[in-house]
Amino acid sequence: MRVVAGIYGGRRLHAPRGDGTRPTSDRVREAVFSALGPLDGAVVLDLFAGTGALGIEALSRGAARALFVEQDRRALAVLRRNLADLSVPAPAAQVRGGDARAALRTARERGDHYSLVFLDPPYRLAPALGDELTDGLTGLLAPGARVVAEMDRRAPLELGLPCVLDRRYGDTLIRIHSATT
Repeated sequence: MRVVAGIYGGRRLHAPRGDGTRPTSDRVREAVFSALGPLDGAVVLDLFAGTGALGIEALSRGAARALFVEQDRRALAVLRRNLADLSVPAPAAQVRGGDARAALRTARERGDHYSLVFLDPPYRLAPALGDELTDGLTGLLAPGARVVAEMDRRAPLELGLPCVLDRRYGDTLIRIHSATT
């Protein structure tokens, strides 16, 4: 697995052993970022970050900063290793260990706003998280923000936000939603 394009383009990313973390494939990441277009200055929230591949790709392509949230300790260690190996500066990348829903509450309390959010929850949990994640994102999305959700096509994550793109890549379904604010 590699960073597809940008300042870190071609650089290798690590993934934890086993099937506990499911990194977004290079092919799917390339398609997502082609659909998103320029990211200059974007403020990114990468929930269920895993290896950090989506947020790192955004930073590589011009995003100003990214907050990575991951609960799994092994994935969190790999995420930190990926950021260190790429020498991503600390102000540009912040990592928080813990539950994504708690991170949303904390971000709201701090008054944070994001222009790009990545949601890639464990596939088995995705169908039950739609309403909770939609509510959690309320107040966090900057005007014109986009939310990219990755899911298994057989167990979709249904968000209460307008869907502007719906694409399937094998069993992976990508939906890009727009902020309603």
